[in-house]
Amino acid sequence: MNYYLILGIFLAYSAILFIVSVFTSRRAGNKAYFLGNRQSPWPVVAYGMVGASLSGVTFISIPGWVGSSSFTYLMVVFGYLAGYFAITFILLPLYYRLNLTSIYTYLNQRFGFFSHKTGAFFFIISRLIGASFRMFLVINVLQLFIFDHLGIPFWASVLLFLCLITIYSFKGGIKTIVWTDMLQTTFMLASLLIIISTILDQTGYSARDIIQLANEKGLSKIIETDWKHDRFYLKQFFSGMFITIVMTGLDQDMMQKNLSCRSLKDAQKNMISLGFILIPVNLMFLYLGASLYLYAEHFALEIPQLSDDLFPMLALKHFGMLAGMIFFIGLIAAAYSSADSAITALTTSLSIDFLNLEGKVFLTEIKQIRLRYVLHFFITSLVFLTIVLFSLINNQAVIALLFTIAGYTYGPLLGLFAFGLISGYSVRDRLVPLIAILSPLICYFLSKHSEQFLWGYKFGFELLILNGILTFAGLWFIRKPKTTNNLNN
Repeated sequence: MNYYLILGIFLAYSAILFIVSVFTSRRAGNKAYFLGNRQSPWPVVAYGMVGASLSGVTFISIPGWVGSSSFTYLMVVFGYLAGYFAITFILLPLYYRLNLTSIYTYLNQRFGFFSHKTGAFFFIISRLIGASFRMFLVINVLQLFIFDHLGIPFWASVLLFLCLITIYSFKGGIKTIVWTDMLQTTFMLASLLIIISTILDQTGYSARDIIQLANEKGLSKIIETDWKHDRFYLKQFFSGMFITIVMTGLDQDMMQKNLSCRSLKDAQKNMISLGFILIPVNLMFLYLGASLYLYAEHFALEIPQLSDDLFPMLALKHFGMLAGMIFFIGLIAAAYSSADSAITALTTSLSIDFLNLEGKVFLTEIKQIRLRYVLHFFITSLVFLTIVLFSLINNQAVIALLFTIAGYTYGPLLGLFAFGLISGYSVRDRLVPLIAILSPLICYFLSKHSEQFLWGYKFGFELLILNGILTFAGLWFIRKPKTTNNLNN
């Protein structure tokens, strides 16, 4: 494999993004950076969010996951659709009515200062971990198969990616990312289809043969009926629903793109469209996973011990030069789509939720923009350090690890927003950080001892729901008498 050719492709792809950013970031102030001046066309947002929702986790982990869990992940995806409906008709109307830039300012209006900071803090931790893991997954693969051969150390590869992302995103923010996400979704999906076509061509199988063989070998099982199993279908469905609510509806990264739409109706069209599009797209990734395992069996290839390594191993060592380059392009798209909007969202939250940049009327627009630049570079530095640290703990399928962590860090957000939307109570605001810390700790203890305490029951992704319930219960315990201040109507 010509590694310098691939490096050239990487730089050429980055150059395309720079060109897009030049046109989209013209005269871009803070309003353009944070909300794209609320002028983003909803079809562009919806299509681009497909790539942002999938990222490197879907691109690599889900195909590899088929070997151990078949198609059971599809029940999680069906739950996603239910979650998108909840976001569309419950959360989006609230965000637009309150004219929010950061969605966590709702917690300040509803409960107070400490609730607001707690929600924003848990988002920053959640997104920093999530985005870093996604980027680590992709860069680690590229490091093992390409950059090591060029003598580039891992930390330098990470720095290169983040510098390139910063160059095209730090000025235009969401205004630029809405359009670059559309480009990256296109490259990612095109790579998926071309790789599947390559597998069919080299094995001589038809698309129907793959389905038949996957059925015969137990790779296409969708519904797990054992209630104790961590992939029990009802647990998968409701976990998917609440994962979507918190990791999209309560996540500044994903909601910032929706809030850049021209109107509430456009944002709602975006959400519903995205929910339906993700079902066939994820099904195609599962189909790819079955194809990869059948390909390895057909040519008597050894399956890697770590499932995340299967797709890159086959693409870069067995499919041929062209397919390897196409895989590489899809992987680059996944890496960029994982990190650019996350860094922008983290910068937005730090600017609005902690530094109250919008409220600093004594600062000129130019000084506010300069301060935002500093925060953008600061967040990028944090992501860099986190990815390098995570390189030491890559010991399980990244998608499972990502959602497990999200079950702890997003759970308090779920409880806070649910209590604010459902109840009419205010809370003792100073005690909210304590509740938000205790709930994940209790969840961790229960998850470690659930088989002992709950007759062999194993927690899966539904740990997120339990975390939210415990937070809700804690808030109920510290509630005050009902207030007449109701932001939900």
